[in-house]
Amino acid sequence: MASDLALYGYWRSTAAYRVRIALELKGLHWENRPVHLVRDGGEQHGAAYRALNPQALVPALQDGERVVTQSLAIIEYLDETCPEPPLLPVDPRGRARVRALALTIACDVHPLGNLRVLQQLERQFGASETQRAEWTRHWMAAGFAAIEAMLADNVATGAFCHGDTPGLADLCLVPQMYNAVRWNLPLDPYPTVQRIHAACAELEAFRAAAPESQPDAPAAG
Repeated sequence: MASDLALYGYWRSTAAYRVRIALELKGLHWENRPVHLVRDGGEQHGAAYRALNPQALVPALQDGERVVTQSLAIIEYLDETCPEPPLLPVDPRGRARVRALALTIACDVHPLGNLRVLQQLERQFGASETQRAEWTRHWMAAGFAAIEAMLADNVATGAFCHGDTPGLADLCLVPQMYNAVRWNLPLDPYPTVQRIHAACAELEAFRAAAPESQPDAPAAG
C-alpha cells in the first residue's frame, strides 16, 4: 500500500498535519501533493481537486484508486491497514477516551478557527483581523481548558495523552498547539498539554511532519 500513497494537503493545515504525523509514525512512504489554500482564491475550489474531494477541504489521502477524506477517518484507515505501531489502544475504554480527546480538538475547537470560517466572518460580518484573532483565541482557550482537565491527574495519561506511546489524541493535540502559538494564545494555564507537546517534539516523526518541514512551506528568510 505504501508506495501508492499520496497526501493532498497544505503545509499549514492542522488537519493535514495530523495525517502527516500518522504517516511518519508508521514509517510509510508517501507523496506530498500540495494544495494551496489561498493562491488564486484557493486551489481546493478547482474542479480537479473537487473531483477528489467534493468538500473542497484538505487533507485527502489517495491510496491507489481509493480516496479517503476527513483527517480522523484517514488516520483510522491507516491504523487498520498498517496496524504497527497502533494509534489507538486495544481496550474499548481506552479507545473511547482517546477518541474523545481527539474529537474535542477536531470537532469542537479546530473548525471554529478554520480558514473558511474566518473568511466568512470577514465577508458576512465585516470582522476585522483583530476580531478574528480574538474569536480564534476564545475557542482555543475553551478547548484547551477542557483538554487540560481531561488529561491532568488522570491515571491513563502518561508521557503522552494516553500511556507512554503517541497516539491519535497526540496527533490532534500537536497541530492545535501549533495554531495556539500562531495565534498568541497564552499557554500557562495548560501545563499538562505543554508537557505532552514537549514530549512529542522530541520524536523525529513529529519533527518531519511539522509545517516548516514541508516542501510547500515558504522559504525561511
